[in-house]
Amino acid sequence: MRARLPARLAARLVVAALLPLLACASSRVSITGELKYGKTAEENYAAGVDELKHENWTEGTKFLEYVRTKYPFSKYAALAELRLADAKLAQDRHAEAAEAYASFVQLHPTHDEADYAEFRSALARFKDAPADFFMFPPAHEKDQRSLVTAVGQLQAFLRGRPESKYRPEAEKLLAEAQARLASHEWYVADFYWKRERWAGVTGRLEALVKQFPGSRHEGEALYRLGFAYSRLEEGFRARQALQKLIAQHPQDPHRPQAEALLARLR
Repeated sequence: MRARLPARLAARLVVAALLPLLACASSRVSITGELKYGKTAEENYAAGVDELKHENWTEGTKFLEYVRTKYPFSKYAALAELRLADAKLAQDRHAEAAEAYASFVQLHPTHDEADYAEFRSALARFKDAPADFFMFPPAHEKDQRSLVTAVGQLQAFLRGRPESKYRPEAEKLLAEAQARLASHEWYVADFYWKRERWAGVTGRLEALVKQFPGSRHEGEALYRLGFAYSRLEEGFRARQALQKLIAQHPQDPHRPQAEALLARLR
């Protein structure tokens, strides 16, 4: 026959076992699982923001959705929309976040945080683009549509909001996005180069040079462009590319090859 624990000790053990679970639960959730909503839009908005801060996504979302529907004409309704978009981005729901931010800008174009939403929409598109991961092909081999969209949005942001405090971050992000797109163009051009498909080479390298001037691939791209055009018997274009390499990249290691090829084309 097993000895029974004293009632007081048993109760303490039960409480001790429940403490980790209680610590994870929000203080704004009742024992029955219902949220304890506040009396004002501000109070519920603050509650939602606090829940999101602690990564209580479900509770935070419910508070903010409550603000949007219960107080639609309050200033906190628009702010709740932004924080809901922030929550999506924080949970790596990038495409949803991008749409939510874009919707905010469309509905509230003069809002104090419209520039924040516009920048974050582009950031979400950037994050939605393929990234390098050691188990998968490099990013430049994958679909670049999200990255192209991000570049367009960032360029529009920089043109339309020159005084935004998010401008430096947007400029840095744009440079990174363009470098990744340039690497993609180079990857495809190299694919054609290895197979001597010269029309494909010229199409991709023309796009690289024109759309992403100053990229790390530019010097060699101009040499390859000149070479490919020479194979296509388009001497004028070949000379243009080679002369541009010599004039703009005098220290490039492909300059001697470019000068030799240019001499043969004259």
